[in-house]
Amino acid sequence: MSATSSDPLWPRSFWSDVPDSDRAALREVLAELLGRGVLLGDEGSGRELYMLARDHYRTHVEDFLAPLALELIIDDKHSLLQARPRTESCLLLGRFDKDETLVLLALWRLYDDEISTGTQEAVIVTVDQLWAALKVFFDRIEPPSPAQIESTLPKLRRHRLIRTLKPEGMSQTGEMQIEILPSLARVIPFDDITAWQARIEAHQPARDAEQEVPT
Repeated sequence: MSATSSDPLWPRSFWSDVPDSDRAALREVLAELLGRGVLLGDEGSGRELYMLARDHYRTHVEDFLAPLALELIIDDKHSLLQARPRTESCLLLGRFDKDETLVLLALWRLYDDEISTGTQEAVIVTVDQLWAALKVFFDRIEPPSPAQIESTLPKLRRHRLIRTLKPEGMSQTGEMQIEILPSLARVIPFDDITAWQARIEAHQPARDAEQEVPT
């Protein structure tokens, strides 16, 4: 009996070319991509997983994700892998509540504004800065408070769309730092700012028509 057919954790009909020494790591790569959507390869053990998938098993991972309507993105500049849904076909799309959606849209715009200038490697904002941006972007509704913003961050962090950092001596929620990862921009891609603005308008009440002035 072959090693492949006797291994209950490995496919019987394909990937027989993957040696035993790489299988556990490749399982970790797939678990990260399916469980979180993103594998960060810029630190710790993620670096080895990223390089293994990028350099040796790119087509394996692409073929695995294809039937799920997930596209493999390899971002060499930021050392990350991302499983991006093909929205017209994917049945694994994530769901976000209202506050999470508003925060995502605001973060997308903040990231896009900074990247368009080409002056920063990392895009970092504080919760207070994000809250101020929300009040500008969504000027006809009450945006999430800093405390509500904080409650949305674990889910975004779990999906590897952001990182958070509590600076030394932090005394208020608003001082928490949020690093916006490039994976976030791909989760909700817009062709241009006009498309982003259309999505913003969809989350706000219609503007009041001009009131008639009695004569």
